[in-house]
Amino acid sequence: MNRAHSSKVKKALIPAAGLGTRFLPATKTIPKEMLPVADQPILLYVIEEAVRAGIEDIVLVAGRGKHAIEDFFDRSYELEDQLLKSNRVDLLERIQNIRNMANIISIRQKEALGLGHAVYCGKPIIGQENFAVLLGDEIMYSDPGEPTVVEQLTKIFDETETSTVAVMEVSTEDVEKYGIIAAEKTAQSYFKVHHVVEKPRKSEAPSALALPGRYVFTRHIFDYLENAKPGKNNEIQLTDAMTELATHRGLYATLFRARRFDAGDQLGYLMANIELSLMRPDIGPKLKTYLKGLL
Repeated sequence: MNRAHSSKVKKALIPAAGLGTRFLPATKTIPKEMLPVADQPILLYVIEEAVRAGIEDIVLVAGRGKHAIEDFFDRSYELEDQLLKSNRVDLLERIQNIRNMANIISIRQKEALGLGHAVYCGKPIIGQENFAVLLGDEIMYSDPGEPTVVEQLTKIFDETETSTVAVMEVSTEDVEKYGIIAAEKTAQSYFKVHHVVEKPRKSEAPSALALPGRYVFTRHIFDYLENAKPGKNNEIQLTDAMTELATHRGLYATLFRARRFDAGDQLGYLMANIELSLMRPDIGPKLKTYLKGLL
């Protein structure tokens, strides 16, 4: 896969330890990150975005019962042998490319103590390096040739050497679903973050700028996660550590350009399947005809 540019950020962390309760009973045995959108799992879209941004090492923070994720990026001798014997070279190459697109490293989150804790679990592998965080059930689709959301963040990070996160504008009714930033716009058109509030009430939201799950951090985020106390819902909140980071080290935020699908939500998952399938030249036209017939 082509990498668009060379960045100072070469590692990414993807939390994938959630129970996927909104998709039960399907997720009783299948991780929600492995649910298919068109013909590939949600997680693969996320990893492809990271790789397009120049990421080389991807740390998956998984929980119990997520072996399917590790198996997906491992070699499947029987399948590959069968594809080779049946001369399905196209499928064989696609599977091999998935395995070889990046170094996939898996680490276990032994307790579900919140997103902040999941990110901190990656410290032994991330070490002292800068790194991106991509939520494993958020698909950010950028057209071929256009920068991915992670690329947009790393560009600002490379220029400023300051942690940078993606934000989007949401309605007043939806602020309770997200981390919300308090920030001021800079001359460079991105935002300087003052603090972050986790899922505030409408009356308490400092803005309508929400965090959809794409971040680039310096190693200093670990310092604040290490000493973080349980916050909202009695969990270690990444947003609390981001407030400390903004106060002591600086934090920028930027609106992003991409189609965003919350594939961890039932409706968002269906929308991702429809829209991304419509973009496919092999099935898109027939699907479009079918949908027109339904309407």
